[in-house]
Amino acid sequence: MSGAGEDPLEETEKDGDTEMEEEEEEEDYSSYYREAESMLQELKEDDILEWGKPWEEEEEEEEGEEEGEEKGGEEEGEGGKEEAVREKRKERAAAVRAEVAAGIQEETTAKPQEITKSKISVKKLPLTDSQAGTFLPSRKLGENADQLPQDELGQGGTDLETEKGERIQDKRSSYLSEEKEKEFQPKTEMPKDSLVATSKDILFQNNDRANAYPLTLTWSFGWNSSLPVYYIRDENQRVLLYVCAHNAVIYNVLENNQHHLQGHPNMISCLCVSEDRRWIATADKGPDCLIIIWDSFTGIPVHTIFDSCPEGNGIRAIAITWDAKYLATISDAEIQKVCIWRWTLAVETPACTLDLPKEYGFQNYLTFNPTNNKELVSNSKTQAIYYLWYEEEGILAHSAPRLTEKTFNKLVGRFSQSVFHLNLTQILSATMEGKLVVWDIYRPPSPASASPGFPYIKPCKLVHLQKEGITVLTTVDSYIVTGDIRGNIKFYDRTLSIVNWYSHFKLSPIRTLSFSRTPAAPPTEKSNYPPDCTLKGDLFIIRNLIIGTSDATVYHLTTDGTKLEKLFVEPKEAICAISCHPYQPLLAIGSFCGMIKVWDYEKKKYLFSRVFEKGLGIQSLTYNPEGDLLGAGFTEGTVYILDAMSLENQIPEPFKYSRTSVTHISFSHDSQYMATSDVRFTVSVYMVVVRDGHRVWEYLARLRSHRKSIRSLLFGVHLDSNVPRLLSLGKDRLLIEYNLLKSSKDHLEVLDIHRTDQDNHPTCMVWYPPLTKELFLLICNSGYKVKLFNSTTKMCRKTLLGPVYGSSIEQVQILPVKSTLDLQKRYMVFINRDKVGLQILPIDGNPHKTSAIICHPSGVAGMALSYDGCYAFTAGGRDRSVVQWEINLSALEAAVSLGGEDLTPFYGLVAGGREGKFYRELEDYFYYSQLRSQGIDTMETRKVSEHICLSELPFVMRAIGFYPSEEKIEDMFNEVRFSEYVDTGKLIDKINLPDFFKVYLNHRPPFGNTMRGIQDSFNVLGFTNSSGKKVIRREDFLKLLLTKGEHMTEEEMCDCFATLFGLNPEGWKSEPAASSVKGSEICFEEQLPDEITAEIFATDILGLTISQDFRQDPMVSEVVRNA
Repeated sequence: MSGAGEDPLEETEKDGDTEMEEEEEEEDYSSYYREAESMLQELKEDDILEWGKPWEEEEEEEEGEEEGEEKGGEEEGEGGKEEAVREKRKERAAAVRAEVAAGIQEETTAKPQEITKSKISVKKLPLTDSQAGTFLPSRKLGENADQLPQDELGQGGTDLETEKGERIQDKRSSYLSEEKEKEFQPKTEMPKDSLVATSKDILFQNNDRANAYPLTLTWSFGWNSSLPVYYIRDENQRVLLYVCAHNAVIYNVLENNQHHLQGHPNMISCLCVSEDRRWIATADKGPDCLIIIWDSFTGIPVHTIFDSCPEGNGIRAIAITWDAKYLATISDAEIQKVCIWRWTLAVETPACTLDLPKEYGFQNYLTFNPTNNKELVSNSKTQAIYYLWYEEEGILAHSAPRLTEKTFNKLVGRFSQSVFHLNLTQILSATMEGKLVVWDIYRPPSPASASPGFPYIKPCKLVHLQKEGITVLTTVDSYIVTGDIRGNIKFYDRTLSIVNWYSHFKLSPIRTLSFSRTPAAPPTEKSNYPPDCTLKGDLFIIRNLIIGTSDATVYHLTTDGTKLEKLFVEPKEAICAISCHPYQPLLAIGSFCGMIKVWDYEKKKYLFSRVFEKGLGIQSLTYNPEGDLLGAGFTEGTVYILDAMSLENQIPEPFKYSRTSVTHISFSHDSQYMATSDVRFTVSVYMVVVRDGHRVWEYLARLRSHRKSIRSLLFGVHLDSNVPRLLSLGKDRLLIEYNLLKSSKDHLEVLDIHRTDQDNHPTCMVWYPPLTKELFLLICNSGYKVKLFNSTTKMCRKTLLGPVYGSSIEQVQILPVKSTLDLQKRYMVFINRDKVGLQILPIDGNPHKTSAIICHPSGVAGMALSYDGCYAFTAGGRDRSVVQWEINLSALEAAVSLGGEDLTPFYGLVAGGREGKFYRELEDYFYYSQLRSQGIDTMETRKVSEHICLSELPFVMRAIGFYPSEEKIEDMFNEVRFSEYVDTGKLIDKINLPDFFKVYLNHRPPFGNTMRGIQDSFNVLGFTNSSGKKVIRREDFLKLLLTKGEHMTEEEMCDCFATLFGLNPEGWKSEPAASSVKGSEICFEEQLPDEITAEIFATDILGLTISQDFRQDPMVSEVVRNA
């Protein structure tokens, strides 16, 4: 909506008179006009020769070179045609010079001493989209001018542009129309198979690609509202570009399609697009950060810059030049680095770098001068910096004058964004106080001068533009545009006089403005453009634009008729709660901002939502098995039961029995019970009762049953009955089952308590599908292990190596089946810290039966599966996104078949594989164990067998470097002993080599014996000595071995030390008759130091060798046994 005129107040260093300023402007205008006339005369005298004969000669030479390379090619055009072409060129040049002369008379803002010939041509005749290097002699790809920026993509070698050649190139590009450029472009063949070389937008034409991966991203819900949203297509379609977690999304609004730009390992921290909206540059922040340039016509990455930030901090700000030739980045380090990249040359090092001092503040915004790709401006909250790149010298000069309140004797405010003024001689910096700081640019004289010097900027004015803080500052056509904290969008002319504004939309604070690439259509009789607020009242004709606000809402404004359309509204805070409907394609998403949104995930259509009052953030969501209720747990402890189709309350008042966040909600199979857990380690149970003929939910009881965080809350069914059972699993390693039938009001009965692990803590649990006669409870732990517990006795029946993808499994679900025919082939979906994966059941430690992909680099907060098993959904927490993954089971099955059968997949888990030294040693130890069990010195006939006694298993394990505790040994015994009990009723007391090998691989630590585990124990048990190291005194060390944990007897301890010190030649109790030293004869004062460190214990006592690499990275290195 346009409003009345509004004159901004100018606050200058000196309160000069307005009349004097007007006189100065008239003098500037006259001097500028004289300068322009003289420059035009120079153009007539000098440049016509450059545009005429030399140009023609160069083209003839180029054509001659091409004809020389092409044997048997066509001859040059006929003389008549050449003369006609030359006449057309001369006529075009004359018309252009006339247009420049007319434009010079209209230009009144720039100062004469700061205007050059190249600036006039660039200012009055903007470079066309097809400027990019039309007359460079090498065109390997034969691309059209709008296909690649000035330098050929991937071209290496020297820069072909000399200073004179570059000036001529600019003039040619400026004074030729796109049609003429295409007419005279060198003719080379274009590779038909090159997607980058195409000039057509084919992005959404080939969406039916074969799904070759187990998990494929199909849709992204949400967007990162702290980053811009760009308007990249507007002809016959409305296409946006925005960021969702570590992917950039190209979204076709009208067709409701998404194309995902995948490739970043970390969260995308910044992005930018070229002026023609074809080239997209994205950068991330984190280890192994990348800068990727994409072709928006095809969606493929055309160049990737690795190691752009060796410090590993990533990129904070990025900008691309108007012609897409250069990129500029600012790192996200304590000492920020500004880099300029010649990305079209496919180089991995920047062309120029500059380290910024800390006192400049944290620079978070960067942009190029739209008419000079060697000038940039950036700003932090307190400092604006102007840069000028001297390309030949490789120098990035900069100027950063510091502003204080004394500079203008006024409060300036914190900077938000900066742009170059339309007059090219000034920079504008917007502040959160509604003001603009105007900087004058003082550029150095020509290089021919004796003392060229460096450019600098100087604060000129402080303009109080508006009352509201300015959040967005940009330019479009002949306007300077602002967006502010009250949702207003205002347009100013070159003199900062307001022309029009939109304020009646009542939007949230503006985060981003992106204008259409296509200029506004001229008004017609049917047009409905509003009048501007000038005295003339002309029609306010401006391009359509995309508006992004701080509440994660994106709008499209059609300026003809002032039509505002809301495109989408997404959660503006973290998303931790998601749940899928049990038999419909519905997905419920809950956010900390109090919003619940329900989507049809097959049609990708938003259905309905509810926003709760401020302070109520959704932490957990779960549909009941019937699908008519939705349980919602909130961050402040409230529990709601909602109607699944309307999100209306199904209980008169929400339950408020917790003061902290409700982390888990679970319903029983018959929807008679609901259980919740909170961060205070408390389990609460609710049940359905009949009151006055109506079924109502009532609170039953609650119990603080754990002493650490609750990781899972699970309902089940008792065997041979339909009675629900409830279990909770805590980080305190306790698995607790509750007796619901014996529980009463305010009393939750505990049925039994079991400890699941000895050292690692459990992370999640789920009911194992009935693939065998025995029913199991599957529990994952922090040691990358998956344990199967008997559902009744809680005995650990199997320990298996789980998926190893950088972090342990944090949540797991069994994939639903589409039909009863699929019940014997089941799959498991899991998430860890930042990945989502798929696992084939039954789990046996085969590494080929699992696959994973990064889904949320900043951390996965939740997971849900569709009712038909076709899709998995992951919530990203802080990245405010939910990702939909299509599941392709055949791709995973193919990987398993390629991995081999029997033991073939397992050999790759040990060094050297089947023929390696380790496996050979294992065979030797295995057969030596057979000899040992029969007696080393026996003279009886040896019994050749493929098995060893089960009692020999721990000795062979220790011999090959795995030192299990007594509890783990008991778990191994149970695993082997009861392996066939359900089928045959018999116990197994022996094991063969293949089964032993699998047991070893599944039970051993996935990364071997790490120093970190030993050091952690010393940190807990020891004290800090005078040297600052954690140590244990000798007396305390021996006492701990005798009294704590799986403590030893004194005889066992002495025998162990006798073996470690080499006093027993055959090893600990290997042959009792061979023992030469009694344990009581060992003098610990002589053998052990007074203070024992972790290093002494590992190397001197246990005899392990620790490599230097291991000391640097104890997470992934192994301690190697000292043979």
